[in-house]
Amino acid sequence: MFRTKRSVLVRRLWRSRAPGGGEEEDGEPGETAADSRAHGAGGGRGCCMGKSGKLAKAHLGSEAELKALTHAVLKRLKEKQLEVLLQAVESRGGARTSCLPLPGKVDSRLGQHWYSLPLLLCKVFRWPDLRHCSEVKRLCCCESYGKTHPELVCCNPHHLSRLCELESPPPPYSRYPMDFLKPTADCPDSVPSSTETGGTNCLAPGGLSDSQVLQGPGDRSHWCVVAYWEEKTRVGRLYSVQEPSLDIFYDLPQGNGFCLGQLNSDNKSQLVQKVRSKIGYGIQLTKEVDGVWVYNRSSYPIFIKSATLDNPDSRTLLVHKVFPGFSIKAFDYEKAYSLQRPNDHEFMQQPWTGFTVQISFVKGWGQCYTRQFISSCPCWLEVIFNNQ
Repeated sequence: MFRTKRSVLVRRLWRSRAPGGGEEEDGEPGETAADSRAHGAGGGRGCCMGKSGKLAKAHLGSEAELKALTHAVLKRLKEKQLEVLLQAVESRGGARTSCLPLPGKVDSRLGQHWYSLPLLLCKVFRWPDLRHCSEVKRLCCCESYGKTHPELVCCNPHHLSRLCELESPPPPYSRYPMDFLKPTADCPDSVPSSTETGGTNCLAPGGLSDSQVLQGPGDRSHWCVVAYWEEKTRVGRLYSVQEPSLDIFYDLPQGNGFCLGQLNSDNKSQLVQKVRSKIGYGIQLTKEVDGVWVYNRSSYPIFIKSATLDNPDSRTLLVHKVFPGFSIKAFDYEKAYSLQRPNDHEFMQQPWTGFTVQISFVKGWGQCYTRQFISSCPCWLEVIFNNQ
């Protein structure tokens, strides 16, 4: 019996839905199969919260009910819209796909919950445990970004990310003394200033790179620079960022930005090569109105340390674990300036880590891991913000 193209697209989409559950696998402490599932596709793992990853199936509706509802929604779409949705789902966000504008006021009932169309498609194709619109964040590449209550809203599930919740109280992934934020009287391990940024690199305890990038007064040619490291060795030149959004990746089907796969590395370590191959789609770094956001596009967790992610009164810094498909506001300018105390002459004259964020791919560091410092991680980034 012959099938129409529409019915074939609908069948392919349903087969590409996000799987639920997740069994334990070998890997880093606290990492499950759900953590490494491609690009946030299911698993129900909370972000930075150490959740068990088990779905609360009560009142969420049966598989048959979900299938019937999904097919009913997909059959309303035009053939071109189905093709766009299928490309986004099958590429797991790797392909650049257009928005999928649909009526924003249409809700569907599943079990005892009501879902808007964007939320329902995210639940089907990315996060089966998703319940409320407050759990997701729209990406800046989306036409619906920043709009409130539009007639048509984008329903492309890969134009949204899952919000990373900060933990309270925090699990002990890693904590660093806030004394790292205070400048020292001298920097005996300093190296010559970068020829690209004019900044000074200072080696902090454990080989942790503590950089400050300051160009001429009032210079706003870039809002940040990015350095890629493999263990204690920086690979390639500093990457200056002028555009509001930057993709940092090893292998991305469609994309331009900072391609780590094009850098020449002399590191022959099997672990470094293994982690490098897992970077995949990498991350998206975006400067937005409320700060700088990091979206984990890869298939594995990333780990982030930033002074503005913690309580200003805390004397320790936490390394945050961000799962695939999740976003976190990694840097807040207002908090950074308040921590810096701009009226303090000593703080203005010395390198300060408050304008630097460290991001490690796949491997964490701290007291729950064998690596105590990020310089022991196979592949990591240093993002240095322009504070002018």
